[in-house]
Amino acid sequence: MNQISQLNEHNKQEYPPMHTCEHIVNRTMINLFGCGRAVSAHIEKKKSKLDYALPQPLSDEDITKLEETVNSVIAQHLDVTVEYITQKEAVGRFDMKRLPENASDTVRIVKVGDYDECLCIGLHVNNTSEIGTFKIISHDYNEGILRIRFKLV
Repeated sequence: MNQISQLNEHNKQEYPPMHTCEHIVNRTMINLFGCGRAVSAHIEKKKSKLDYALPQPLSDEDITKLEETVNSVIAQHLDVTVEYITQKEAVGRFDMKRLPENASDTVRIVKVGDYDECLCIGLHVNNTSEIGTFKIISHDYNEGILRIRFKLV
């Protein structure tokens, strides 16, 4: 008998290219600047913003490096895949703090090639070739939070 996994309802409709780009930006921020994933995100089709907890602001050179690195990852045409595992299997592998209290036992992992993987129930592209070019519109730093505003062109 086939077992069907029961997942939580998802209440948002993200724009898949922007949402997959968010995952790439998060991993790039971790890799380049040693911070965690975004502490706050507002992802929309036209433009989006991400907030990161950092001990100091990034330089203009850092912002350029971020943009260049994200675009180099997008240009690799990485497949975006999904894996389902139990919460027990996810512990120690993923940050479980954002998981809702009533989350199903089965969780969904979204992988962007070998570059990033995280817990996610949102919509994504099938391949990074569908994203376009990542462009940082502006950024500012206030009381330990770096805000990046960006669009896809």
